[in-house]
Amino acid sequence: MDPPAASVTGQPLLAGRRLSKRYAMGDVPVVALREVDFDLYERDFVVLLGPSGSGKSTLLNILGGLDTPTEGTVTYRGQDLSNADEATLTRFRRDHVGFVFQFYNLIPSLTARENVALVADIADSPMKPEEALAIVGLEERLDHFPSQLSGGQQQRIAIARAVVKRPEILLCDEPTGALDAATGRLVLEAIDRVHRELGTAVAIVTHNAPIAEMANRAVSLRDGSIASDVRTLHRRAPAEIAW
Repeated sequence: MDPPAASVTGQPLLAGRRLSKRYAMGDVPVVALREVDFDLYERDFVVLLGPSGSGKSTLLNILGGLDTPTEGTVTYRGQDLSNADEATLTRFRRDHVGFVFQFYNLIPSLTARENVALVADIADSPMKPEEALAIVGLEERLDHFPSQLSGGQQQRIAIARAVVKRPEILLCDEPTGALDAATGRLVLEAIDRVHRELGTAVAIVTHNAPIAEMANRAVSLRDGSIASDVRTLHRRAPAEIAW
């Protein structure tokens, strides 16, 4: 299973330079990131690995404009977002980034189609909700409510909601964390299809090391620093991954 071409030269799509993040828990300082450099290129598929507390979710949130670094810079296509105002960050998130989290955050009183349409209605050039749901294999579940669907199906709706606006970047934080292995593979297949058919650059945070086998890069974090950044020569299909 060979990956689509990902540019590894020239300007990154999204880049972090010397990113540090410090928190205060009472009187105790906590360092979540330590001068991290990270690039995401067009059509990249990157898995971020590491134990709890290694900084991988903090890095993802900073790259996606959900959090700000204590020090360092984030650029999107060369545009510095580090000192951007909230309106600029909102436009960046709305127009260019799709987010998928461990918990689905669907509105229970809306159908699958209606949950996805919420994002389509505020996007500049979205696909139809039915198209987004077809990409994740739920074209037969358009008018089902979340309570009528399994956890894996609800997560796939969340993926459809994230990609209906045609984002260039899809950031996923533990998207299979609440799912068993068989259901998790279906979710990974949906993400992989988004990557292949839409050309979306993908970054997945997970503690599940085998998931890195489907990526073209595996980045490991430890104690707030990048321990390794390894490019994969031959990717495996999600159905071939066991954990």
